[in-house]
Amino acid sequence: MDHLYEKTLSSKTIYQGRIIDLRVEDVELPNGKQSKRELIDHPGAVAVIAVTPNDKIIAVRQYRKALGKAIVEIPAGKLELGEKPELTAVRELEEETGYTCESLDKIISFYTSPGFANELVHLYVAKGLEKSGEQSTDEDEFLDVLHLSIEEMEEMLQTEEIHDAKTAYALMYLKMKLG
Repeated sequence: MDHLYEKTLSSKTIYQGRIIDLRVEDVELPNGKQSKRELIDHPGAVAVIAVTPNDKIIAVRQYRKALGKAIVEIPAGKLELGEKPELTAVRELEEETGYTCESLDKIISFYTSPGFANELVHLYVAKGLEKSGEQSTDEDEFLDVLHLSIEEMEEMLQTEEIHDAKTAYALMYLKMKLG
């Protein structure tokens, strides 16, 4: 067993929501002492880097209540129960932007906040984009679709209009791949 392992002594779910569940655990630390952990269970998510034939990155601008401001992000969304990440990526891309894609390539999966949450984001690149129609967002989801150059995204990162890890990661990936 890993010498850093924390043994769970008790676990209690204190909130079950539509997106997350929150539980509190009593744990035994590697040194034998005890502590509490406040943990968020999340079903996972996808994020999509969608580049148009004229080298524009499709992004969305949406208000994020937790931040108290609107930010620019790549299209993303939560996995539905039993849904494969690739299907979620295709669905979210079309719902949020009105675009479909011929194919998806998975880049990587990463944890967003491993200190307190188990959310795993699967990052994809969408290829062969085609405008299929209008957005069909959730009834409580309001966003603007943007077509941005890498340079515009870099500027937005500096001004904190882009202020989330998945979009910053996507920008870094694009800069590495495109030189």
